[in-house]
Amino acid sequence: MKLFNRNQIKTKSLFERCHGLDQQCILALSPKKVNHAALYDISKAIHMAKFQEASIVLMMGAHVIRSGVQKYIIDLMENGFVSCIAMNGAGLIHDYEFAFIGQTTESVSKYIKNGQFGLWKETGRINDLVSDAAIMNKGLGEYVGYIIEKEHFQFRNISILAAGYRLKIPVTIHVSIGCDIVHELPNCSGAAYGKTSYTDFLAFTHILENLENGVIMNFGSAVMAPEIYLKALSMVRNVAQLENRSIKKFVTLVCDLHDIPKNYREEVPKSNPFYYFRPWKTMLVRTVANGGQSYYIKGKHEETIPQLWTAINEQS
Repeated sequence: MKLFNRNQIKTKSLFERCHGLDQQCILALSPKKVNHAALYDISKAIHMAKFQEASIVLMMGAHVIRSGVQKYIIDLMENGFVSCIAMNGAGLIHDYEFAFIGQTTESVSKYIKNGQFGLWKETGRINDLVSDAAIMNKGLGEYVGYIIEKEHFQFRNISILAAGYRLKIPVTIHVSIGCDIVHELPNCSGAAYGKTSYTDFLAFTHILENLENGVIMNFGSAVMAPEIYLKALSMVRNVAQLENRSIKKFVTLVCDLHDIPKNYREEVPKSNPFYYFRPWKTMLVRTVANGGQSYYIKGKHEETIPQLWTAINEQS
């Protein structure tokens, strides 16, 4: 089987790229009107979970980083309202670039035309960090956060990865090989990504051992979040059963842009296209069927996350 020779690739400096976002998109901490009553229910559950020292997990797609809500999430972390954050590889890239130069994102339509999309030298350093983390048996999120903090990246105050390292809160990265721009580059090691991302998966699973009476939330991840959650929950429930414990009573929240029916706590048949919307059947129905409670809220991340932060602070 013949393989593509990555050594032929020519990269350019990240400083030559036209960036789609800069620090102007970062929202300042400010209370917002809570338009979704269910957020108060979630807030109460989060306060109770914190009181009982149960896990409070925030899973998210990369667009959460792009929506500029970093300060809200970091504040929740600093005040003990988040036990773990799980994101995909794109989330790590956006967080790293924001911390490094205060800018991120590129125009796919602009750069794919001449084969320049994703091929940026400075962003490619992430691959070197992943290889270093693998050698040291570190998790992917932990080590990149450590580097951002240790090397005093100029904009590290808006880095969720750096905040996780400072606060000793796991920020786990769940990578799908070939999905992220850094996988295009010659210094990418698939083995290193596999090792470090699997370490993060086991760290995430460990957090779910304490999910009884806790809360797990998914903001905008259609595949990664529901899939890692499903497998990890099966693992911890298996062990809990052997120890005569249960992990059944917890709250799930899905925030996305889909219009789904009010009876979302019921599973739809396979004939319905929404059957294949994993957050619905996995997080809102199947995994909470034996004692949990689920909520779905339609809204943009730049609206729902600040509103959740507001509800939590109003009830503090």
